Amino acid sequence: MIGKFNNIINSSRPVLVDFYAEWCGPCKQMPPILKQVKDELKEQVRIIKVDVDRNPQIATKYQIRSIPTLMLFKDGEPKWTGLGVRSADEIKLIVQAQIDN
Repeated sequence: MIGKFNNIINSSRPVLVDFYAEWCGPCKQMPPILKQVKDELKEQVRIIKVDVDRNPQIATKYQIRSIPTLMLFKDGEPKWTGLGVRSADEIKLIVQAQIDN
């Protein structure tokens, strides 16, 4: 999985990663928020979910200590990290800044 993950984040298109776990209550609030972001930004951003319990190597590499955690990557580099549930508007502004760069 880590190889596939690295291939995905090594994109010139921003990639938003939702680090979550099945048992995490606040994590369950993120899918409709991320759907709203995707619906508005369409192909300008790729959004993926990473289960920290199933992918501990990735969670360790990026020092994910609380969930949900969102990380935005561009060209393989982390550009932003947000802890906890975030609003669609805030996420869109952050992603848009990377699209415009």
